[in-house]
Amino acid sequence: MQWKIRLLMAGVTLLAIVIIGRLAYLQIVNQGFYKALAQGQQNLSSLAKGERGQIFAKDKDGTLYTLASTRKIPFIFVSPVEIEDKKQAAQLLGSLLSVPESKIAEKMSEEGSLYELIQKNISVEQADLVAKAKIKGVYVGEDAIRFYPQGSLAAHVLGFTNQEGKGQYGIEEYYNSSLEGKEGIATTNSNPGGYLFSPQDTVKDGSDVILTLDYHIQAQAEALLKKAVADLEAKEGSIIVMDPATGKILAMASAPSFDPNEFGSVSNLERFQNPVVEKLFEPGSIFKPLTMSGAIEKGKVTPDTTYEDKGILERGGETIRNYDNRNYGVRTMRQVLEFSINTGAVFAEEQLGHQNFMDFIKRFGIFEQTGIDLAGEVYSVNQELQKGHVISFATAAFGQGIDMTPLQILKAFSAIANKGMMVSPTMTESHGKQPVRVLSEETAATVTSMLVSVVEDGFGKRARIEGYHIAGKTGTAQVSYSALGIAKAGYSDRTIQSFIGYAPAFNPRFMIMVEINNPETRTAEYSAIPVFHDLAKYIIDYYQIPPDFEP
Repeated sequence: MQWKIRLLMAGVTLLAIVIIGRLAYLQIVNQGFYKALAQGQQNLSSLAKGERGQIFAKDKDGTLYTLASTRKIPFIFVSPVEIEDKKQAAQLLGSLLSVPESKIAEKMSEEGSLYELIQKNISVEQADLVAKAKIKGVYVGEDAIRFYPQGSLAAHVLGFTNQEGKGQYGIEEYYNSSLEGKEGIATTNSNPGGYLFSPQDTVKDGSDVILTLDYHIQAQAEALLKKAVADLEAKEGSIIVMDPATGKILAMASAPSFDPNEFGSVSNLERFQNPVVEKLFEPGSIFKPLTMSGAIEKGKVTPDTTYEDKGILERGGETIRNYDNRNYGVRTMRQVLEFSINTGAVFAEEQLGHQNFMDFIKRFGIFEQTGIDLAGEVYSVNQELQKGHVISFATAAFGQGIDMTPLQILKAFSAIANKGMMVSPTMTESHGKQPVRVLSEETAATVTSMLVSVVEDGFGKRARIEGYHIAGKTGTAQVSYSALGIAKAGYSDRTIQSFIGYAPAFNPRFMIMVEINNPETRTAEYSAIPVFHDLAKYIIDYYQIPPDFEP
């Protein structure tokens, strides 16, 4: 009996040794192979792309407002090879979706297929019903759709993404490589704990972009501009608001606009262009302070220098006249800006000298891009002006016959507002560049005082805001036939009316440029200036800027 017990124990012991040995072999010696085998059964790896980064504006308190984000839209697909009872599955799925049962059955009948799309853009509620039904071989997927929750707000700044998810125009295009998610391997884990992404995923989401735009100023600028373009029956218009000390763009609006959520419905592709950076124009009289700045900087004139205006000039066989053919007689350089006298601007340019004039234009950045972080920025080398004809210098002195973008002239104006230091416009905090000295602080202060006189005593009176010194200049430029695509020399009767101003004049918190293309008024005094006034008053109240003086 004892012998039998010992034999049984020996057998049990031997079996235990074999089992332990086998376990040791599986768990220690060959554990890597079986771990990989198990993961292969539980995990599904695929090539995927990270989510596109969001775009934000903010307000003066730092609150963020989403301008562009990614929305997940559910869709339903089936894997026919996995479906056991296709008829029953088609009936059940058809009752949950707005898709005919026959169409579903047709998709399910595709032999050997692993993927057949049933319905896109379904509601979250429908997706939940399908998921809860747990129909074998029926799946809920998600499409990542770019979404602009503010509709048309800042549309020309933002741009949009095309059907391939690539940025087109504006911020979406300029920062596309930062915004777009990075491709990598995504691993879906199907263990009992649910479907989770493995920590080893190499998929990366895109970076967010925070703009310098102030949400409230942007909204106000767009509302005022839209109303003005409609009321004045204008072709289009633009507004730029910038901090002249930093170059940060606080608002950039253009009308007519578009909804980037519905970009496919826009038939005229020109609508997508941002006129502030993608269209050239002749600025007209808002250019005169730049001419005057150069002449004052070089000591060729002072605000009190006089000349006699006879209402007409002959240069290079061409005739130059003042607006409305007016004759102002003896006037100072201060009055040249106050009453926007063309012949006075020519006088200042000729005192400065043609070469010095060209040097200052280059210094102001008129022959180069501003470098703003927006896609599609254009500029002109102004070849005709650079040929050196006398008439070209004369007309350029008052802003005709010289092409630039609205942002280029606003950048140049920043040198006057910012004590002689010209800033580079920027849409993001990280893109800003160091200011460059263009004028002496004394010259900038002198020209600012002349621009205050324009508002106090000249054609800019409608820009006045009680208790504040406002510096500004009007411009009413004729549009050339060539700019209209007409093969004809000279200028049409169409005008671009504008106003550039900043406040408080001697310590400015903001600059505004308003440009209205061919309004039903004769001058900027009745088109661009009222828009400037209302927006400037809004910003002063919004920032709670204390008055300069007692009214």
